Order: sequence, then structure tokens, then C-alpha cells
Amino acid sequence: MAHISLRIAAHSAPLKTAFTISRGSKMCAETVRVEIAAGDHTGRGESVPYARYGESVASVIDQIEAVRGEIELGAGRAELKLLLPAGAARCAVDCALWELEARQAGRSVWQLAGLEDPGPVETAQTVTLAPPAEMARLATTIPGQLLKLKLGGPGDMERVAAVHGARPDARLILDGNEAISPADLDALARQAAGLGVVLIEQPLPAGRDDTLRRGRFAVPVCADESAHTASDIPSLSARYDGVNVKLDKAGGLTGGLEMLRAARAAGLVTMVGCMVASSLSLAPAVIAAQGCDFADLDGPAWLAGDVPHGLVFEGGNVLPPDARLWGNRPSPPHVRER
Repeated sequence: MAHISLRIAAHSAPLKTAFTISRGSKMCAETVRVEIAAGDHTGRGESVPYARYGESVASVIDQIEAVRGEIELGAGRAELKLLLPAGAARCAVDCALWELEARQAGRSVWQLAGLEDPGPVETAQTVTLAPPAEMARLATTIPGQLLKLKLGGPGDMERVAAVHGARPDARLILDGNEAISPADLDALARQAAGLGVVLIEQPLPAGRDDTLRRGRFAVPVCADESAHTASDIPSLSARYDGVNVKLDKAGGLTGGLEMLRAARAAGLVTMVGCMVASSLSLAPAVIAAQGCDFADLDGPAWLAGDVPHGLVFEGGNVLPPDARLWGNRPSPPHVRER
């Protein structure tokens, strides 16, 4: 058996502009990157520690360091589920193990997962929280036709109306990040369909969303902060019409695929989302998003500088990852050299 070594590093990437949601604003993406090497093969993964769930770069690195011995003795993805809870630490290691296994087998990650070859995915592109006129202006600069509007305070209806007026061709996802009141949600949902809205994401705080009922509104309501792993799906399916699966929360590609299977079995609208991070973090999410109803995978587009061979965004689509980025397969014909 080849010697296995684990490398962990913190990475900070400045953004082109501030990313603002109801909980605050940031100018850097703080991530943890993992490399697992075995002989001539290396697998890589990246995740975003999220303070909303009690994570930090330091805590995630500590979690991974605590199981270094098991990983370097050859623990695989199945064993990893017993070693680390779902979250950013398991995500980074899980994604690295997927790529390592693919490189060792001379196959692609999607082949190992029993998935079809990936194609382009339409991705929502985010308009961050700002006054209505500014959000409308920003919406006119986005080439795609699926926009995600960050909401969360007085003036939300004006924001939606302003963006719809500026981009009547666009389909809108409204993301409250837990900051919309029940009364405001009722008013927003009643008018949403007439304003181009196709999905409302996590309007109420997690743990205080018991008033929601599946099918209550004409526009589907999707869980995000309330959704973490496949075990959440049974309870969510009574309250929500859909679920936003994020690999950083689910514990990597393994947990993300499990969550998507459970959501589809429950008849829920499926979405794969992301944190703001590099293309290394998003490459597994592009694989998971194949065949989903919605995707929100524009994280790398916010960075001032991405990793080499990063994801390619064309119009409103993101193309499958280049083999030199992640996944171990020659570039499909529709992916140009870069």
C-alpha cells in the first residue's frame, strides 16, 4: 500500500467587491484546502468554514488534524462519516478522497459515483443586498437569466419590483437568509409570481419555521439554513417545497449526493448551492448539480483571482470542471483550453 500523506492549509482570497447578505458583508473568502497524496496520486478538496454553524478556519483545521492518523492509515469515505460530523471539515476531506480514488482508478469522479457525464449547468447569479435602485442596476450587468436576490429587511418588495422592472426577462430566486418576517413573507409570496419569482429561499429563521407548510404558496419555498444532511429531509418535506443542498454543510460530495437522493424521493424541488469560494470548492458541486431543478454556483465569480484551470462561466451557465482542476477526466469537447 502506498504511503499516504495529508496536507492542510488555510487560504484567504480577496473578493472583487463586497458580498452582502442580511447577516453582514465580507471582502474575503476564507477556506480550508486539503491534499491527500498516496504514491503518485493526489486528491484535493476545499471547504468554507461558516460562522453561522459555529465553524472557523482554525476549528475546521483542528477537526481534520484530530483524525490525521486515521486518514494517513487509509480511512476512506465510509470511515470518514464515522470520524467527522457533517460540515466543512468532512467536506474538504471527502472531496479530496473522491479525487484521489478517481486518480487511482483512472476514472472520473462521476463514473465512480454512478452518474452520467456532466454537462453545462444553468446557475443563478447573485445580486447582493443593497438599496432597490442599486440592485436593479447590478441586475442589468448580469448576462444570465436566473438571478438570486439577497433580501432581508424593510424595502424587500421594492427591491424585487425594481429588479423585475430592470430585468423583466429574468427568473428570480429570493433569498432571505432567515431575515424575512412571517407577515412580510405572506405579502411577498402573494405578489412573487407576478414579479418573475420562481423560488423563495429560507425566508424564516431555522428553528422558527414551523408556520410554513409545503404547497402553501404559489411559488415554492426552499430550505437552506434549516437543511444540513439527508436526515433532515423527512421533517423538511412537511414544511418546505424544496431544499438547497450545500456540500460544505452536508459533509462533501458523499453527503450531498445522499441528500439529493433523499430530497428527490420525497418529491422536493432540488437545488445545489455554494458558499463564496474558489473553483476547487465548487467543482464537486457542479457534478452534484447535474439534473437538479436549480443551481447557485457562482461563488468563484466573486473572487479577484481564482485557482488555475478554474470553472468557466458562459452566459448563465457553468461548464463541467476541467480535469486539471478536479475530477480526473480529460476535458469534454465543449470546454475550451484556458
